[in-house]
Amino acid sequence: MPKLCLLLLTCLCALISFAQTKKSTTFPDGTKIPDWFSDSSKIELSDLGKQFVITKHGVSADSNAVQTAAIQKVIDLAHQQGGGVIIVPKGTFLSGALFFKPKTHLYVSEGAVLKGSDKIADYPMMPSRMEGQTLDYFPALVNAYGVNGFTISGKGTIDGNGLNYWKAFWQRRKENPNCTNLEVSRPRLVFIWKSNDVQVQDVRLQNSGFWTSHYYQCNNIKILNVRITAPHEPIKAPSTDAIDLDVCNNVLIKGCYLAVNDDAIALKGGKGPYADKDAGNGANTNVIIEDSEFGFCHAALTCGSEAIHNKNIVMRNCHITNAMRVLWLKMRPDTPQKYEFVSVENITGYAYSLIYVKPWKQFFDLKGRKDVPLSYCDNISLKNIDLKCEVFFDVSPGDYDKLSRFKFENLNISAKNGAYDKTVVQDFRLTNVKVNGKMID
Repeated sequence: MPKLCLLLLTCLCALISFAQTKKSTTFPDGTKIPDWFSDSSKIELSDLGKQFVITKHGVSADSNAVQTAAIQKVIDLAHQQGGGVIIVPKGTFLSGALFFKPKTHLYVSEGAVLKGSDKIADYPMMPSRMEGQTLDYFPALVNAYGVNGFTISGKGTIDGNGLNYWKAFWQRRKENPNCTNLEVSRPRLVFIWKSNDVQVQDVRLQNSGFWTSHYYQCNNIKILNVRITAPHEPIKAPSTDAIDLDVCNNVLIKGCYLAVNDDAIALKGGKGPYADKDAGNGANTNVIIEDSEFGFCHAALTCGSEAIHNKNIVMRNCHITNAMRVLWLKMRPDTPQKYEFVSVENITGYAYSLIYVKPWKQFFDLKGRKDVPLSYCDNISLKNIDLKCEVFFDVSPGDYDKLSRFKFENLNISAKNGAYDKTVVQDFRLTNVKVNGKMID
């Protein structure tokens, strides 16, 4: 009889474990997740058309020479010949801003490094998008504007060579502690704008001068098995967000490792008192982040600080090694915001805090607007989480922030500060939530 009971208990535990890790087939708002999100197949080099190895088209193997013009010439040649894939072979190749054209792709071979110049003059200012604003700014090392079907692949490295940019930033911050992020001229590593059906896979993105990868006004993005890193010690690489989604729809981030000195995944889309009226701004919808690992970062998943609407956002089956926060909802007092149907589930590891919701007042400006816009967090779900942290519930909304329908289910939390305040959320439900070994409700 004891053996039978043990067997039944083992089976029950297995069933519970399976139920907790089984992937939902619907988004948090109940709509069906399209089959597109289940396809994480890799794009083969042979599928990308004619191959243009840069060293066979006038690019030198000299790792100390900035060869922006020579590499751009190869991209332009591929475009003129109907498209193809630009291959960076083994070795280190230094460049400024590169612009990929329709029907062209980038492949960085294993052992290859496409390295950014650390001279901002190699990134000529042009119309761009930064921090929720349409403005003239420096392009990235790798740029794709209006390149549907664009891919970055290969097991090589794209390196932003950001050390001198970081030093310049911290020197400026020392001179003026209130300086903005845009005051020091720094390039991003990857910027993709108005491009649909984008896939980035297998590459290493590292040491960006500013944001690492930024996707603006794009649909159908897959980021698969990508490693994105920037140091937080001994020197901090400021504002090196791993992945910034800015007015994007249908995004799959899967099998990645993200460790940077800012937010790992940040959902953006505009800022300011009338941001919801600006045609250049918009929502991020239908985003799934799964089977990924997070090293040091300010937050694994952040809504804001320049965001007006995020809906159907799922982070699941992930391990957190050393994040400051798992979920950060940044509430700007100067921007109308709505974060809704956000689900974080099947998470293990360590973070300083599990959930952080507070006003974000850095650089805010009401621009003369007399009334303060309202912001909302609605239908926020934390489920199946086993986490060690310092702070369990770091939530203190501002006067103009409305929180509703939070649901915590199947949480096992070990926290130095296990306090929580249900009164800050309208309709706050806790089911099977254990903090420091005690059930709470």
